[in-house]
Amino acid sequence: MSIPLSSATLSQIVGATTPEYDRSGVTVGIVHFGVGGFHRAHQAMYLDRLLATDPDAKTWGICGVGVREADAAMRDALVPQDCLYSLTLKHPDGAVETSVIGSIVDYLFAPDDPEAVVERLADPATRIVSLTVTEGGYNFSPATGEFDATDPDVVADLSGTTPLRTVFGLVTEALARRRDRGVPAFTVMSCDNVQGNGDMARTTFLAFAQLRDPELATWIADNARFPNSMVDRITPATPPELAAEVAERVGVADNWPVVAEPFTQWVLEDDFAMGRPAFEKVGVQVVDDVTPYEHMKLRLLNSGHQACCYFGYLLGYRYVHDACSDPDIVALLRRYMTEEGKPTLAPLPGVDVDAYIATLLERFANPAIADTVARLCQDSSDRIPKWLVPVIRDRIASGDGMPLAAAIVASWTRYAEGVDEQGEPIDVVDPLAARLVPLARQSRTDPLAFVRDEDLFGDLADHGLFAEPYLRALNLLRTVGARKTLEAVLA
Repeated sequence: MSIPLSSATLSQIVGATTPEYDRSGVTVGIVHFGVGGFHRAHQAMYLDRLLATDPDAKTWGICGVGVREADAAMRDALVPQDCLYSLTLKHPDGAVETSVIGSIVDYLFAPDDPEAVVERLADPATRIVSLTVTEGGYNFSPATGEFDATDPDVVADLSGTTPLRTVFGLVTEALARRRDRGVPAFTVMSCDNVQGNGDMARTTFLAFAQLRDPELATWIADNARFPNSMVDRITPATPPELAAEVAERVGVADNWPVVAEPFTQWVLEDDFAMGRPAFEKVGVQVVDDVTPYEHMKLRLLNSGHQACCYFGYLLGYRYVHDACSDPDIVALLRRYMTEEGKPTLAPLPGVDVDAYIATLLERFANPAIADTVARLCQDSSDRIPKWLVPVIRDRIASGDGMPLAAAIVASWTRYAEGVDEQGEPIDVVDPLAARLVPLARQSRTDPLAFVRDEDLFGDLADHGLFAEPYLRALNLLRTVGARKTLEAVLA
């Protein structure tokens, strides 16, 4: 029989590790918007570790906040469990470990009581407001790239006539109250998997504040802080069977458990308005500049995903771990990362890049994560230009070839035709699919048509260092298929 998870039952749990600190003494210092799987497997996990080792961390407990109607489900899962939950790590060798995380000590659902959320944010004890709201949560207009002031919820919040609905409205109102009460501004700490996440947060929150009150926007700009960070841990959506598995294996009944890979990384810019937890004590890399670490992730991990997914799909693989167990794909990944990606990186204090590459190959092949090839193939028009094209440009600038990166772009072109090697349709999931699929097909008669799209590739089609290996790989993909193309490229 499994034990319902709560503060009262922690001492009865024997199959999982439990918080090694007195949660009753932990007070809120961080308010977090967007309590999902990633936050609970990453930031909340780090703070749980810190609470277990550093008595000074007890004033940095987390109050989770849900803003969207869908967040009511997280409220209903966590609140009856005193905000406890289980985190299960699944290792490539089949080992499994489960721990109960206790760093979230309160949860507020904003639609229930927006005023309670604002007052929690305005409380002088709140020194950090953290975010995992996804890239879309920053409310950029896809058309203009600017803050979308026409969003109905933003309009409502700016009107001041309805209860606050958005993270922008709630945070800005709290900052206004802090200013009026003589309380210092807090730090807004984005933990979203977005390049320059702190800069994005600063831009969007200041844009909202400017629309509300230009003087307030100036005060926020002068006093608040928005550190950048790089975050990494593969955290799939909780599979339906996980709760039953946790109940059977460790004897804990958890309303919403989390599963993740064992690897985790957090690189955090040391720029805080009212102090911060001593995250460096639990493995967080606290640095002056996150940019080199972001480049490492984007050019190795993220571009590595692109290296495996299109070739993997064309070879018939549907799960990432299967594709990344194929010797040819493993060779492509290792050689791309080592020979083309790594040389474009700036020095990385405290990081062994070769060891990082070896870890990536192990992570990609982890069958317990069950990541899908189709997910990696999505939204390529947003990914390739940000992740892989900068590698190609740096290689061109240094006069070096990039046959592997060029072959990866060719594999995207072949995939984007929308038909696989058996003549079966491919569902090309991309916001620009209506433009890209015809261009990919046009490139059968006009070979450079796809990479002449200047919005995505700039002038790469004009550079022989890229165009020649790209055309060679693309021709091979269409004449002899993905397997022989890989063999030829790797030879």
